Amino acid sequence: MQNKPFISVIIPCRNEEQSIGKVLDSLIANDYPKELLEIIIVDGTSSDRTKEIAKDYSADHTFIKVLDNPKKITPVAMNIGIKNSKGELITKTDAHSLYPKDYLSKCVKYLREYSADAVGGIAKATPSAPTMTARAITSSLSSVFGAGGSGFRTGTEKPNWADTAFGTCYKKTLFEKVGLFNENLVRSQDMELNLRIKNSGGKILLVPDIVIEYYPKSTFFSFLKHNFKDGIWAILPKKYGAPLFKLRHLIPLIFVLGLVLPLILSLWFPFLFWLTIVILVLYSATSLYFSARIAVKEKNLLLIPFLITAFTVRHFGYGIGSIVGFIKLILPQ
Repeated sequence: MQNKPFISVIIPCRNEEQSIGKVLDSLIANDYPKELLEIIIVDGTSSDRTKEIAKDYSADHTFIKVLDNPKKITPVAMNIGIKNSKGELITKTDAHSLYPKDYLSKCVKYLREYSADAVGGIAKATPSAPTMTARAITSSLSSVFGAGGSGFRTGTEKPNWADTAFGTCYKKTLFEKVGLFNENLVRSQDMELNLRIKNSGGKILLVPDIVIEYYPKSTFFSFLKHNFKDGIWAILPKKYGAPLFKLRHLIPLIFVLGLVLPLILSLWFPFLFWLTIVILVLYSATSLYFSARIAVKEKNLLLIPFLITAFTVRHFGYGIGSIVGFIKLILPQ
């Protein structure tokens, strides 16, 4: 046991009364020695029973503690947790996920086996409601067409070095080397931190047999809002000194601009109108192809229109959000 590192599990949360207990139950059930574990819940001034539930767990388990995050946003919560942690390893734990029993043990195993600086797994999107819409949303997030080739969403056959992972476990010394989470970033703070890690020579390992159940939005409206905000924060970090992220984060922006700009320019150059039509036809055909593949695999052809809608909401929401992010980027503060 003396060879095992102490782990600090940090859970940023706000208004998560429906899920915080389930997340904590899955972490308590982990096979990692409890004397080498602390769970730090950082609550962003929840207006529901999240903090009350967390404190009930804290009263029953000495290795769980609850801290406050008056600024509410995730990077601030992570930094509060890190500053108040005593672990050699730090995990960023999502409040909408369930963690397998061997999650922490496998993180330690792969960190050592591959001499990695950070280790994470696959986000297995799981419907958060028993509806066709929820099923379509989860399936779209696990598809190459919906995830843009992001390995932690689509999966990988063997451990490999990656630019990001899910449920990442970091060596605490990394934060001394590259700094803490950027508190200017309401979203995309993970990607920005991971870029700093990689640029400093650090190595992030994506492991296929660390599979974490993730529960995304269950309605198209909430899914649209989520992707719109993600699109904004795919661009806006540049305003705070972060480099641009991977090309996959810019594709929805390029796609939407490819539709809108020819349409506007067609007022002066009518032939450009047909470019918009061609792009729409190609997109629709591609969306139908991937939707049909998924529906056949899941043996439910009724999913096809729901999947087409999910892809459309994801791509257009993210792309329009990225345009808004670009406008915010170029406007003076």
